[in-house]
Amino acid sequence: MSQGELTQDDFLGGQLVLSQPKDGYRAGVDPVFLASAVPARSGQSVLELGCGVGAASLCLGTRVSGLDLHGIERQESYAKLAQQNAEANDVPMAVHVGDLEQMPEALRAHSFDHVIMNPPYFDRSRGSMSPDETREQALGEETPLSVWIDQATRRLKPRGYLTLIQSAERLPDVLQALDDRLGSVIIQPLSPRTGRPAKLILMQARKGGRGAFRLAAPLILHEGDEHPADRDHYTKTVQSILRDGASLPLT
Repeated sequence: MSQGELTQDDFLGGQLVLSQPKDGYRAGVDPVFLASAVPARSGQSVLELGCGVGAASLCLGTRVSGLDLHGIERQESYAKLAQQNAEANDVPMAVHVGDLEQMPEALRAHSFDHVIMNPPYFDRSRGSMSPDETREQALGEETPLSVWIDQATRRLKPRGYLTLIQSAERLPDVLQALDDRLGSVIIQPLSPRTGRPAKLILMQARKGGRGAFRLAAPLILHEGDEHPADRDHYTKTVQSILRDGASLPLT
């Protein structure tokens, strides 16, 4: 992509600057929430499935230094941007072009402490396609969610963590895709305002985990009952995640 087809967007209050296409799928706050929920420590390895321009992995690598970051992305133009973004922000990351159902040998040969993902939200058997091809590939499910979760589980080390963000309406599909390889499941709903239904969920599970299933109290994103002006009105907790790179432990 030429520079004229890209924008430069600040994440984490400007700690991270990412090149993104002006048109098509663009990373917003969802990958930031995903990165905040990953309990990674320096020296651990992380694989992101469907990494796009690298937003989630690079937010995580900005918060936690010394990670061995890897990503796989099937759209070559996005994979190139992810690699460029990693280099521009001095966050080491190896980006692989490929389909998660046919994982490159370089990834199949390794297992990871963490696998993270922001899989497509929309089941196209229940809705219509986007006319923009890159946006459709990012948001419209072609590879079943169950395959995403199976491939993630295969790549995890024993006791490794799978963390994902997904539309709340897909929670039944997420839970149905889990099998006895994963346990200690935590669901964190993300609600736009107090008293409003959750629009998104974070899910974390551990390979070989035996802890009880937990449904956390909703994280409220915005203050007040409505949006009164052209500003975000994020709660203090959410501001610290989005602007300062604070963590969101799922407990």
